[in-house]
Amino acid sequence: MTEQLPPWPTAPPTYGSVVLREFTDDDLHLAVELGTDPYVPLIGSLPAFPSAQQALAWIHRQRNRLAEGAGYSFAVADAGSGTAVGAIGLWLQNLPAGRATAGYSISPAHRGRGIASDALRALTAFAWTIPALHRIELYIEPWNDSSIRVAEASGYLREGLLHSHQEIGGTRRDMVLFATTRPGDAGVAAP
Repeated sequence: MTEQLPPWPTAPPTYGSVVLREFTDDDLHLAVELGTDPYVPLIGSLPAFPSAQQALAWIHRQRNRLAEGAGYSFAVADAGSGTAVGAIGLWLQNLPAGRATAGYSISPAHRGRGIASDALRALTAFAWTIPALHRIELYIEPWNDSSIRVAEASGYLREGLLHSHQEIGGTRRDMVLFATTRPGDAGVAAP
């Protein structure tokens, strides 16, 4: 799949208060912070309350996502200081069908300030630079009001509820599907 993916962006995607950049070993603090959230370890490869070694291994996995053909994993950094405050990914396993999924997590200490919305807008703008991509999907648990607000604020439309859509933490979970499509694509209903 990597032959279909463009290289890492030469100019980091930005929007508002954030810049999306490659993870570095200096982002160890972020991995440790994200690991304190009870939900984040359930939805990815970061263990709960990671040791420094586990946090560093997670960072290295994020840096390898493009090379392995999974997609792009960006550190969400404060545009002023460059400090990593979250993570966001564009997952391209379904790129041959013109689809991608996105996911994001902001450190608990930095939530509630619009960072996730800025990051999702930056990621979405970057995604449209990939010619084969026509649709980006978000899967959000119905109880996750904060993430739903992020999706809506970033221009994603709610498409429906998917019952027992995926397993999280050993339990089948319903997911609300949000999506956006490439501007100008035919057949796209107006919001």
